[in-house]
Amino acid sequence: MATDTISSALCGVMEQALIEKGVDATLAKTLAKKACEPTLQAVPGVARKGVKKASAYAIRYGRAFKKVAKQFKTKSGSWKKNGFRNAQKAAHKLAKTSKKI
Repeated sequence: MATDTISSALCGVMEQALIEKGVDATLAKTLAKKACEPTLQAVPGVARKGVKKASAYAIRYGRAFKKVAKQFKTKSGSWKKNGFRNAQKAAHKLAKTSKKI
C-alpha cells in the first residue's frame, strides 16, 4: 500500500519535471505513467525436482572407489601420477565384476 503511494508521488514528480523542461503536458503525463508501470510480472515459483536416486551400480562403484583409492595415493594423501585415472579404472572393473562390495 505504501509503495503505491510512493510510486504515484514519484510519477507526479516526474511529470512535473518533464513539464518544466518544456515537454507537452499530455505527453509528460503519458511518459510518467508508462515509466511507473511495472513491466514484468512476478513469475510463480517453479516446483523443485527431487533428488535423483543413485543406481545400484553407482553405489557399488562409489564403494569400490573408496576401497581402491588408497592404493593410488602417496603417503601425504595426494594422488600419484595418473593415480586418479587408474583408481577409476580399477574401481569400475571391481564394481562390474562383484555384485557385493
